[in-house]
Amino acid sequence: MLYVSTRNAEEKVTASQAVLKGLAENGGLFVPEEIPKLDVTVDALADMTYQETAYEVMKLFLTDYTEEELKKCIENAYDGKFDTEKIAPLVKAQDVSYLELFHGATIAFKDMALSILPHLLITAARKNHVTNDIVILTATSGDTGKAALAGFAGVEGTKIIVFYPKDGVSPIQQKQMVTQKGDNTFVVGINGNFDEAQTGVKKMFSDPALAEEMAGKGYQFSSANSINIGRLVPQIVYYVYAYAQMVKSGEISNGEKMNVVVPTGNFGNILAAFYAKNMGLPIGKLICASNENKVLYDFFTTGTYDRNREFILTSSPSMDILISSNLERLIYRIAGDSAQKNRELMTALQENGKYTITEDMRMLLADFYGNYASEEETAAVIREIYEETGYVIDTHTAVAAAVYKKYQHETDDKTKAVIASTASPYKFTRSVMTAIDAKYDNKPDFELIDELEVLSKVKVPQAIEDIRTAPVLHKTICEVEQMESVVKQFLGV
Repeated sequence: MLYVSTRNAEEKVTASQAVLKGLAENGGLFVPEEIPKLDVTVDALADMTYQETAYEVMKLFLTDYTEEELKKCIENAYDGKFDTEKIAPLVKAQDVSYLELFHGATIAFKDMALSILPHLLITAARKNHVTNDIVILTATSGDTGKAALAGFAGVEGTKIIVFYPKDGVSPIQQKQMVTQKGDNTFVVGINGNFDEAQTGVKKMFSDPALAEEMAGKGYQFSSANSINIGRLVPQIVYYVYAYAQMVKSGEISNGEKMNVVVPTGNFGNILAAFYAKNMGLPIGKLICASNENKVLYDFFTTGTYDRNREFILTSSPSMDILISSNLERLIYRIAGDSAQKNRELMTALQENGKYTITEDMRMLLADFYGNYASEEETAAVIREIYEETGYVIDTHTAVAAAVYKKYQHETDDKTKAVIASTASPYKFTRSVMTAIDAKYDNKPDFELIDELEVLSKVKVPQAIEDIRTAPVLHKTICEVEQMESVVKQFLGV
């Protein structure tokens, strides 16, 4: 299985090289030349553990990793760091199944991929005889940062630098990042939003002079963002696992379709579901849920992607994104795998802030449904689900739940649905608690955590206990234009 750049048909690499590079030349993303078909039956998958399922899916994409290498990566990733043996359990509430993707070390879905990425990356480095230290450079809208830091902290031969929007993450997200231990970790708040952080990181990636300067000092960049194929492939696994578990529990019969609802910012999580569908998994609609930064909803509605709009800070900050990087992989696909057509559209996005796809391309988006939830609708659905069932969901999951209700109302589609529950409510305690009852708004954050434990009957996760009294270790703040010099300073370049 070779990987090709979405912007240059000539650039082809192996899976391990794609994982190692992160981003292709001239800003392209790596995609598999073709999406492989699942070669194991659903009945067989239904009896597999999460780890066994991961191997069956990932071996089809990461073909230059040996069986032993891949199984070792999986074993090192999905272990006691997760607080449940199931890794990604399904919980039913209001006739919908919530796929809980937040049982890892940092209580967000990013753990599902970022607990394995360091192992894939170090294995790839050895395979490709890399002698430089790998510098993981990443921008985060809140969750990727901590999950990547936790994954790479103390990993020999790596350093990790995370940029986050100083005023654009939840207090708990921020505390998780700035208390991160490890000599190879560095966390920087920027005076700007996530899109500016992400653009700054991409700029450093695609600067040949900087790459040369880094190499001279024994470093090379790689990425932990969802632009790295090593992030995307592990995400496919949990949709395959969820379907098999739905069959095993009798929720659906083998071959029956399930709809998937995903709260979406950078488009990686829902793209993984799209890949799973193309592997032969019986997925019906891919329901793309946006918050008030509804650039994706507008795209699916009109065929025009337009980031020229106000950037809104919401209670679901991990989705406060106007440039959905992973959408490029879908655009490449519906453009008939044409790097040239995709490059034209991405150039238009860079130069004019927008592009419009052709009618033929739009026809190929029939699997997708897009909608958005306002702040009021998001809070209302948290309250409603709690009052009716006692189940507490976070703000991002609530965006998905609200959009799914709109989808059902519009279509009357009775297909069973799985909602990707992307973060623990403990990560966004204030927003969740005040949605349930406004009286909680005048209490301090860590007091609210104890109140949430009583309400939800779910024990406070270790990730939260760990930061209650942890000292702040990272205090660097910079302007967007200072990002490169801050990186050089940390690395001593």
